[in-house]
Amino acid sequence: MTESLPPGGTVLDVKELEARWADAWRPEQAAARLDGIGVPWCVAAGWALDLFRGEQSRPHGDLEIAVPAAGFPEIRHRFPECVFDAVGSGRVWPAAGVNTLAATHQTWLRDPESDHFLLDVFREPHEGGTWICRRDERLRLPYDAIIERTADGIPYLVPELVLLFKAKAQRPKDQADFEGVLPLLEQSRRNLLRGCLELVHPGHPWLAELAG
Repeated sequence: MTESLPPGGTVLDVKELEARWADAWRPEQAAARLDGIGVPWCVAAGWALDLFRGEQSRPHGDLEIAVPAAGFPEIRHRFPECVFDAVGSGRVWPAAGVNTLAATHQTWLRDPESDHFLLDVFREPHEGGTWICRRDERLRLPYDAIIERTADGIPYLVPELVLLFKAKAQRPKDQADFEGVLPLLEQSRRNLLRGCLELVHPGHPWLAELAG
């Protein structure tokens, strides 16, 4: 992703976004469409935490997945009937071209018939099979270390990294997610989350709870 966003883009208000995400897929729907794909991918954000928990803990307004940026064309190829819109800083660029995609990291899969959004795809920085944190490139891990699977094979981002991304905004739902998942994290997971927070968000209030 480049430093500056392209001109243009459309700003969507909250009510319109909620309406247009009303048909968002569930993890099992995305997994069925991406079965057998050759690039690593995983469910991210709140749904990833619920896949780790083994049950849905709250409503989710969308479904987010993460993929290595270079593997995005293969993901895109699986959805020929849909359109991919680029997203950044609260704006949406419909049917984004190459330059706009290069300037953003977030992409919304849209059904052109209903105009509803179905899937949110994060195109993540990487070097080969090594994932690079988009918030701090010093944080690098092999994909094998950051993706786990449910009993029925749905890949999800490990909870410690999901919480790292949630730590920046610290919205009420992010705090609730942290408090709900923390008791389920074994010491090695807590240690990884603590190390990541110290690197990316030094002084974060969650560090005190992880130290206990």
